[in-house]
Amino acid sequence: MCRTPVTFLSVILFLAGFTAAASQARKAGPEKFMASAYSIEGKAASGSKSCRGTVSADPSVLPLGSKIRVSNAGIYSGEYTVVDTGRKVKGHTIDIYVSSVREAREFGKKQVEVEIVKPPAHE
Repeated sequence: MCRTPVTFLSVILFLAGFTAAASQARKAGPEKFMASAYSIEGKAASGSKSCRGTVSADPSVLPLGSKIRVSNAGIYSGEYTVVDTGRKVKGHTIDIYVSSVREAREFGKKQVEVEIVKPPAHE
């Protein structure tokens, strides 16, 4: 009978440690992503409009509403908000909104580093 509270407490402490470790893993620092650019304006998956300072991403990797910092992207390095998903944006890929088709073509594809600065409000 005395063993039950100790076992229950052990399970709680184990789960608390596991949750903390998973949370730390999410905040581990920058990760490598493949970046491209797009210039199609319109309503994004988040309900807002795609515009300067926004990106499309795979929501299983970067949830909608996340604030991210992009590095190694030249003049496009900086902070962005994930507002859209994009049909072709899967895995560790982001699509940065730019103002023209010409600018998107010039951007091409490049490997960048992405770090979550602030997770979405609902997490």
